[in-house]
This record gives sequence, structure tokens and C-alpha cells, in this order.
Amino acid sequence: MRFRASLAPYEFRRDTSSRAEVGARGRAINLKMGTNAQDRELREVLARLKQEHRDLDSAIDALEDSGRADQLQVKRLKKKKLNLKDEIARIEDQLLPDIIA
Repeated sequence: MRFRASLAPYEFRRDTSSRAEVGARGRAINLKMGTNAQDRELREVLARLKQEHRDLDSAIDALEDSGRADQLQVKRLKKKKLNLKDEIARIEDQLLPDIIA
């Protein structure tokens, strides 16, 4: 059984096709892997996104501290940071589903 990338980044649905699908960021992801390999792939993506989120936070702080902050640029960076946070939350939910017992 395979998974197919949905419209939302890094969310996967079951699919019966046998081809590799293209991931949300344009990378080919071989989704014929076992669950452990999928979890490992998601954890790698999660680590990369968290690092990018931290880097954006530092860039925003540096831009604001410089006194020459272009408000439009700061707003765009904050929006990108928020989108990264949403992607991080989606991946974390896939790795640790919220199961109500």
C-alpha cells in the first residue's frame, strides 16, 4: 500500500497506485517505504523546518534591532514564519496523533 501527497504539505493519504509522488516542496519522495522510514523522513523534514523557523526568528529580530526595518519585509518574514509553524504542527500531528482515550 502506498501514500499520496495531498494538497496540504507533508500530509499523506492512502493510495493504491505504484508510482513515487512528488512532495510539497517539489522533491520526489519514494512513498513505498515502511512506516519507520516514513517516520524518519517526516522527522528529518520536521528538523529542517524547525531550523528554518529559528533562522527566520533570528533574522526578524536582527532586522528589527537594526533600526532600518522595512515594515513590509518584516511582515512578510513573520507570515512565512507562521506558515512554517503551521507545517511543523501538521507534521507533529502525523507523528504523534492526538488520540482521545
